[in-house]
Amino acid sequence: MTIRPIVITGEPVLHRRAEPVQRFDGELAQLVADMFETMDAAHGVGLAAPQIGVGLRVFTWEMDNDDGVPARGVIVNPYVSATKTSTEEPDPHDEAEGCLSVPGESFPLKRGERASVSGFDLDGNELSFESTGWFARCMQHEYDHLNGFLYVDRLNERWAKKARRAVKRQGWGTPGFSWMPGVDPDPFGHDDTDHGRDEHQHDL
Repeated sequence: MTIRPIVITGEPVLHRRAEPVQRFDGELAQLVADMFETMDAAHGVGLAAPQIGVGLRVFTWEMDNDDGVPARGVIVNPYVSATKTSTEEPDPHDEAEGCLSVPGESFPLKRGERASVSGFDLDGNELSFESTGWFARCMQHEYDHLNGFLYVDRLNERWAKKARRAVKRQGWGTPGFSWMPGVDPDPFGHDDTDHGRDEHQHDL
């Protein structure tokens, strides 16, 4: 298993639709093993293949949930269908998301409260489940990655403006930027705390 660099907004692979996985083989298994290793080193609760520069439709997660779904998992060629998103202003504390590909930043975003998820496991067996709450948010966030969207693309105008300023301030938005989990300082400050994943469920 290898920890891979996480690419940052502006890298083309993050902004285009990922390709379906065609073969469930050892190469896919190695990719997924690397994704888990990278996600763990980054203290993330989810990671999509495009975030490590691989334009394939697969994502991993590590998140406790109330839906009877294993807390740690992977799904290949997924389809995620969420309930309608409220048009209310998002709560700056309870609905703040972050993203490993927009490191160190966090902005509030409304998501559907429930999401139906279907796809395949690593062996090519069909997989389907319902998700709610923050777990549903995670599923929607990772699925967006596979369709070329980052969560900052979905912010309302007030918060989108703040996100654009943050990206500009960091000098991102063009190809070539990445960070290495376990080597570079943790952009979300996990290195400085004893908090676990449950308290950082927005680092996707």
